[in-house]
Amino acid sequence: MEQGTLATRYSQLAEESPDRRGVDLALRFLDILFSASFLLVSLPITVLVVPIILLTSGTPIFYRGERVGRSGRVFLMLKFRTLRRGAESRLGPYLGSELVARTRAEYTPIGRWLRATQLDEIPQLLNVLRGDMSLVGPRPIRPRFFEELAEDIPSYWQRLVVRPGLTGFAQVRKGYETSWAEKLAHDLEYIADRSVRLYLRTLVATGWRVLRQSLRGLVRPRK
Repeated sequence: MEQGTLATRYSQLAEESPDRRGVDLALRFLDILFSASFLLVSLPITVLVVPIILLTSGTPIFYRGERVGRSGRVFLMLKFRTLRRGAESRLGPYLGSELVARTRAEYTPIGRWLRATQLDEIPQLLNVLRGDMSLVGPRPIRPRFFEELAEDIPSYWQRLVVRPGLTGFAQVRKGYETSWAEKLAHDLEYIADRSVRLYLRTLVATGWRVLRQSLRGLVRPRK
């Protein structure tokens, strides 16, 4: 299939790419600079969101989920909680469009709006500061799903070359319901070609996309 060929091509590029430690150090510096700045800018939003979550759905305020990070290290990814308590166990077996459909029934009163505006991801900036994640990279995935996908797609392990990202090539170019093979192809393209310019371009594209989605979420939240 064409998708498989594309994924294989970028897997080879990632394997054959020269030493990228200089680029990775520059990207890490930008991660720290931007995530700290974004946390400060978003502080007023956080101060509003936290009590609203407590009043409308109680504790916990944060969702903490295990995700596979760079070199296979498992970490706890943070988000503002947008689903009812126990939702993760009920949604655990599902992926893709089935997961999206079932998630809609699990939203807390403020959860749908947080998702629509993507404000639920503000706490992930702490993951970026700690070094668990980058602002740009393949989206983090649960350990069980990673094992399943790695068995089906031999090149899937290539995602572990870099830190997972708060945003990524696949999310900017496609969407959340894109096939795993397509997402992987775009992720591997970023890994192979990563640079400060590409990092910044992806952040700008993400900012524009989030702004459009936030406006739509404020006017007409997704059903």
